[in-house]
Amino acid sequence: MLHKLIKKAKSMRRQPQNFSMKQESKEMLSEQKLTGPLEENLKLLYGALGGSFDVNIREFDFGYQGQNQGALFFLKGMTDYNTIHESIMKPLLYDNRLMDKELSLGNTMERVKKTMIFAGDVQQTPVVDQIIEACLSGKTILLMNGLAEALVIGSEGGASRGIEEPQTDSVVRGPREGFTERLLVNITLVRRKIKNQNFTAEAMTIGRQTKTTVCLAYLKGIVNPRLIEEIRHRLELIQTDAILESGYIEQFIEDAPLSFFSTVGNSERPDVVAAKILEGRAAILVDGSPFALTVPMVFIESFQSAEDYYSRPYLASLIRIIRFLAYSISVLSPAAYVALTSFHQELIPTPLLFTMISAQKEVPFPAVIEAVIMGVIFEILREAGIRLPKAVGQAISIVGAIVIGEAAVSAGLIGQPMVIVVGLTALAGFVVPAQIDSGSLIRLILVILAGLMGGFGLMIGLLVVIVHLASLRSFGTPYLSPLAPLTFSDLKDVFIRAPLWAMLTRPRTIGWHNWQRQESGLKPVHPSEETTYAKDKENE
Repeated sequence: MLHKLIKKAKSMRRQPQNFSMKQESKEMLSEQKLTGPLEENLKLLYGALGGSFDVNIREFDFGYQGQNQGALFFLKGMTDYNTIHESIMKPLLYDNRLMDKELSLGNTMERVKKTMIFAGDVQQTPVVDQIIEACLSGKTILLMNGLAEALVIGSEGGASRGIEEPQTDSVVRGPREGFTERLLVNITLVRRKIKNQNFTAEAMTIGRQTKTTVCLAYLKGIVNPRLIEEIRHRLELIQTDAILESGYIEQFIEDAPLSFFSTVGNSERPDVVAAKILEGRAAILVDGSPFALTVPMVFIESFQSAEDYYSRPYLASLIRIIRFLAYSISVLSPAAYVALTSFHQELIPTPLLFTMISAQKEVPFPAVIEAVIMGVIFEILREAGIRLPKAVGQAISIVGAIVIGEAAVSAGLIGQPMVIVVGLTALAGFVVPAQIDSGSLIRLILVILAGLMGGFGLMIGLLVVIVHLASLRSFGTPYLSPLAPLTFSDLKDVFIRAPLWAMLTRPRTIGWHNWQRQESGLKPVHPSEETTYAKDKENE
């Protein structure tokens, strides 16, 4: 007990002296309300925003002989000036009803709200904290002299990026639109795909300082209600100062924060998010981020592409198998090369072994050191290519790889076979971009294990990875489903992509009780097998 008291006293002593004052002032502000005089209300709101230079106050007189004084309070660059001019200023300054002396007397906010303002989103409040929060979101505040309340008018706008083709999920065939940094635009893009009255978008504010709007989107009747409750609970537990991107949310709500593998999916494409919502998942969209999160996520999603479902199943299935093969090459090839050259030379064909020995005889480092060095150089080149401007970055990546690789081989620091292995690994790693992070880390660990214990170490590392994957869950869904646990009905969309008319049900491990997504018997019929209609048409 004494220890707890001492610890409490130390924590109170370490706490800044002005912290309690800030908390008290914040509580006072949240409880404070507007007064009647217009000048005092403007000073109160202006002071609450710290006298920032981007605050715009537009005072004006309106009504019969200008007997009513009003003011607009908004932030420059956060609002749509056209909405302010057409939906607020013009009705108040030029409406004939305000020119009548009898009608102008006794003018109230309620009357202005119902008969004068043309904007669609109008709310009435006297609370200063609510007014400030709305103003910071881009809304316009209308104040009138003598009234202790304000109208909060939706006028969000300002400069923003338009709808463009996403850079991370590019496809040959499919929609060319991608999410932007505007939350309302993103919700609209998803709603255009799902024109259903059961589509629901719940908004909440997260971030004590940034007050970022986060939206939870799902389809009632298809999503499991327990999943929505769990997502709400995890979002409500986030108590932090800033949410600047959806990646912040991902790190706060994922099931296994210490795992190399992400248990929260993300996408920049509205069609992908809509497809996952229709399967029974939920989407989380963050204002200011073009990436939407989707949960639950399974490992197999990393090998699926939106284009798989827009093209015929044969090529889509072949490409999906190639993705699995490429991921295996990117993760295993350096470790397998190190194990074979260091411990298991008898497994290499003799002519190939002589060639490898002749290429490696001048190299002073063992194979494991070569693999680690080349892996680090590749990561440096990849990071440089990403961070530099696009034109310069591509040149640096290509020229740097060629020059450094050729110079290292000529100097005898790296063998030619290792350069080939690392180059093949780099190409294969980009085939599955969703697993680049985890693949890079696992590849390094497997190389070290193979250098220490050969093939035995490689097999142990693989076994640990598979066991870890089998132990992961994403919001209650097994991460390796439908492979573990095995669900035969869901194997139509794993290693191959079955025809759309054969995919009758949603994923069993993700969907709720509403599993069926389409009727059976939709397989196209050959013209020779058609019965009456075509023949009757011909006879006519």
